[in-house]
Amino acid sequence: MTTIVQSVAERLIDNVARVIIGKRNEIRMVVLGLLCQGHVLLEDVPGVGKTMLAKALARSVGATFSRIQFTPDMLPSDVTGVSIFNQRTNEFEFRPGPIMAQIVLTDEINRATPKTQSALLETMEERQVTVDGTTYPLQEPFLVLATQNPIEYEGTFPLPEAQLDRFIVRIRLGYPTPQEEIAMLDAQQLQHPLATLRQVVSSEELLQAQRATREVYLNYDMKTYIMEVVGATRRHPDVYLGASPRGTLALFRLVQAHAAVLGRDYCVPDDVKLLAEPALAHRVILGPTARTKDISTSSIVQYILNSTPIPGVTVGQRYSQH
Repeated sequence: MTTIVQSVAERLIDNVARVIIGKRNEIRMVVLGLLCQGHVLLEDVPGVGKTMLAKALARSVGATFSRIQFTPDMLPSDVTGVSIFNQRTNEFEFRPGPIMAQIVLTDEINRATPKTQSALLETMEERQVTVDGTTYPLQEPFLVLATQNPIEYEGTFPLPEAQLDRFIVRIRLGYPTPQEEIAMLDAQQLQHPLATLRQVVSSEELLQAQRATREVYLNYDMKTYIMEVVGATRRHPDVYLGASPRGTLALFRLVQAHAAVLGRDYCVPDDVKLLAEPALAHRVILGPTARTKDISTSSIVQYILNSTPIPGVTVGQRYSQH
């Protein structure tokens, strides 16, 4: 079953890489989130390709797509939809909002107020929308791919912790190298590569790959290792609030998907080491002392990985390998 996962992932990564040059690892991380049936947060400064990545992924998958451009004056009903009274039938009719698509790009999500941001909570977790007491299920596959600028920028609102916790992974693209930037100029000289991008994976193939990732095996030691890494974020002295059990499940799913993409039907500790930071760092809330020391959540997760024993390896063996 891992063959279908490998095939779907490679086609998606290769296709999106035609638009986003030099960011293959970041593209792979987005695809892992998609295979896990999770949601992805792209956080970086303006102009590095966050929106283009989302559009390229949507075009690569045979699914309905919508884009929500968040602004401070947006209302929750602008996201979920609204019931309008029809004078001809004397009944209320539901007019679905843009969140009812399968691939939803929520652009600059932290430009909206917390009230509007919270309109996404139910859809991201339960994959349904409730308006005026009526619940509308969302069609699978369903993915929220959110972009945001760093919260230090003017006119932004930090995402609530409950919403951050619903993103399976947070990714930063970063600036391209000089060579990659020249390749970008060459690629866009006549037209944008997005204009010629075609669909390479059907919705049926994607759903099949999503189901296949869940069959990847983790033994008891691997599950314990994941639990210990997540649990250490809750005990760290510089952390006010550690990763939730949802974070444990997110890391578990990502590890399964990563193994499947590499053609394995089992997981190894290196999978956890690679994915712990993008899966957990955005779920960790620093204490006041850590903020004054300019400590990052990413560095805390890396410290935990370096200090947590690896299954099947003794402490002496672990340190002799470095």
